[in-house]
Amino acid sequence: MADATRRMLYRPMTSRSPDEPHRAATPLELFFDLCFVVAVAQAAAELHHAVSENHIGHGVLGFLMVFFAIWWAWMNFSWFASAYDTDDVPYRLTTMVQIAGALILAAGVPRAFEHGDFLIITIGYVVMRLAMVTQWLRVARQDPPRRRTALRYAAGITVVQLGWVLRLLLPPSWGLASFVVMALLDILVPLWAERPAPTRWHPHHIAERYSLFTLIVLGESVLAATVAIEGASGTGHNAALIWLAAAGLVIVFSMWWLYFDRPAHDLLTSLKAGFSWGYGHFFILVAAAAVGAGLAVAADYDSHVAHVSGVAAAYAVAVPVAVYLLSLWVLQVCPHHRGLVVYAFPVTVALVLLAPFTPAPIQVIALLMAALVSVVVLASRSPSPADLDH
Repeated sequence: MADATRRMLYRPMTSRSPDEPHRAATPLELFFDLCFVVAVAQAAAELHHAVSENHIGHGVLGFLMVFFAIWWAWMNFSWFASAYDTDDVPYRLTTMVQIAGALILAAGVPRAFEHGDFLIITIGYVVMRLAMVTQWLRVARQDPPRRRTALRYAAGITVVQLGWVLRLLLPPSWGLASFVVMALLDILVPLWAERPAPTRWHPHHIAERYSLFTLIVLGESVLAATVAIEGASGTGHNAALIWLAAAGLVIVFSMWWLYFDRPAHDLLTSLKAGFSWGYGHFFILVAAAAVGAGLAVAADYDSHVAHVSGVAAAYAVAVPVAVYLLSLWVLQVCPHHRGLVVYAFPVTVALVLLAPFTPAPIQVIALLMAALVSVVVLASRSPSPADLDH
């Protein structure tokens, strides 16, 4: 009993095996995701209000910037945990500091959208990332084969965080350019750090982590659309809202079905494949979150409270759906499928982008998504490229 207690209090942070059987997400990781989605919900809500008020460019840009911070901190934690999750007391406490940083970031989202003030968001982001530095320093002490890799991560993250703080001192006219530069530097840190000795992440675990976060983001989209439709239901346009709610459910259900058509862990065959798949998920996740905001804008339009045209309101749904499908096609469909499905996705994307010019655009998008699911289901009876190779 004493030995078990000591192991829970503190364990050496050595690399876990990438072949470890039955590796699954831990309760702490699930809690981490749940808290992070608070920030996603805040960003999506601000996007909804900005687009509905016809501040489209400002809203989309702010949403992408905020979502990058959320996604990047979540992704770095998930890959680190896949290689080094000790689940001891120091690890849990450090993870909770990262969660606190995510909540600070979420609290700063309204000020960022309304006043262009990124101070609170930056503080939250730096808290999350510096907590990650302490984890890497622990790896550097306790996992000698990957000491150089861990020190590169710690140094790279620290330098970039200093850059994010200094960015606050720049004039507002440099805001977008400086953000792009800092985001690129952040993205380059793992590519540089992994060169000496790559970390040993678990393919099944990584695929499950991304799947779970995608599920949570899709659920947030359903909640955002439901709240918007409920709020508009007293405006006397209930019939239109009922049709919108039904179409919105079909769209989100189809997004779930298409993502989970086949497991993705068999695509993560190398570090390069892992980077491509993991980085590419930014577009899947940001699009999934934006769909809920778009459906909320459509509800505002049907209730005659939006300050945008019908075409613009429809594109608030069509664009994120198209981005979602196109990203999914590149990352998971083309490697798994051949024949009709490979062509069905880009054709559907093109038709979705034309749907806003039809009399019932959201319903048309729902029909297109349902049709695409039908094609995928029929194609699932055929062997995959991997099956054919065997």
